[in-house]
Amino acid sequence: MTNREYDEVYRGQGIPWLCGVDEAGRGPLAGPVYAAAVILDPERPIDGLNDSKKLSEKKREALYDEIVEKASAWSVASASVEEIEVLNILQATHLAMCRAAQGLELVPGLILVDGNRLPPDLPAPARTVVKGDVLSETIAAASILAKVSRDRLMRELDRRYPQYDFARHKGYGTALHYERLREHGLSPVHRRSFLKNWQEGR
Repeated sequence: MTNREYDEVYRGQGIPWLCGVDEAGRGPLAGPVYAAAVILDPERPIDGLNDSKKLSEKKREALYDEIVEKASAWSVASASVEEIEVLNILQATHLAMCRAAQGLELVPGLILVDGNRLPPDLPAPARTVVKGDVLSETIAAASILAKVSRDRLMRELDRRYPQYDFARHKGYGTALHYERLREHGLSPVHRRSFLKNWQEGR
């Protein structure tokens, strides 16, 4: 079954405005966590939708533009580093997902959420889909919008804090990132709770 056929099963049940929700940036050491909500238009199909992590940056950017143009509704939201520190990363991710879903111009008939935990306060009935960014093209579209939006923000942060090379590693815990942390310490956009053990071990 293709990811388009997966979504058609729900649409065939008479569910209007099927929505996919996914996040980007739960794991990095710096920057906010992003989420997106997308309602695709079955009359305007988009080829090549897949888990954003399996696509090249160039392909993600191209699909981002196509999704924005063709989707019936879409929304991107985030939770800040400060919110991650106060709430914890899971709750901050759920907050970003709820903000994205609530930002849609249409009220979904059903929301498919990637993963195995359902955020509270979603604006419509919802269910989780493990590996949803592979199984569902609607969730795949949301994963692409979230990933591209966050990567763009990290490139902006790279210009603000060039000493960390955020454009290269997007805030993830790469060898280069830890090298820059050893050289320059933490910036205001680093998640201190993620780096507590690293700081204590220095």
